[in-house]
Amino acid sequence: MAIGSPGKAARLDQLRTFAKVEVWSGFHSPHQVRADVCAAVLDEVKDAAEAQRLADGYLSSASEELAAASSTWPAVTEFDRLQAALGDLAASDIVVLQACDDHWEANEALQARATEGRPPRGIAYFTHTDVWHAVEHGMLEVNVWHGDSANVGPTDGLLTEVIGVLEQHGLAAHFDEGRIEVSVRWERRLRAYG
Repeated sequence: MAIGSPGKAARLDQLRTFAKVEVWSGFHSPHQVRADVCAAVLDEVKDAAEAQRLADGYLSSASEELAAASSTWPAVTEFDRLQAALGDLAASDIVVLQACDDHWEANEALQARATEGRPPRGIAYFTHTDVWHAVEHGMLEVNVWHGDSANVGPTDGLLTEVIGVLEQHGLAAHFDEGRIEVSVRWERRLRAYG
């Protein structure tokens, strides 16, 4: 173990957080979430029975926390407003990819549209890890590219448009280090986990 690396208790706490962000994100099936969390815990504790017990506890806790939190959310949540904004962007010929794997997937989506002879005006996308960050910290990072995969710049009209649409839906957003940072609590209502 390297000096300064987290101890076992800290690593288990990180796994508890991993279970929470996986459950709350809502982009994987319960089966996939369980498999991912169990594999991550098994990698840490090595004993299959202990890993299963810990993973089940983490998943149960995350689900209970989500149920308790969602009972206090407004009728229209910030997540709902984000979805409405993303819908408006898609309607204006900007491809939207939510919880994609990486920028390669975004590039493939642009290439597919170009092959069909329908290159889009642009693409807005965020990854699973961007969602996890939003679950934990209330801030979602969104990448925006032109239809030819060129990044938007600080004075770009497409960037201004995307930020404007987000703000029309009550979501504060600004451009920072090549991405849009959107202030959004990940208030996504989901069916009970398990």
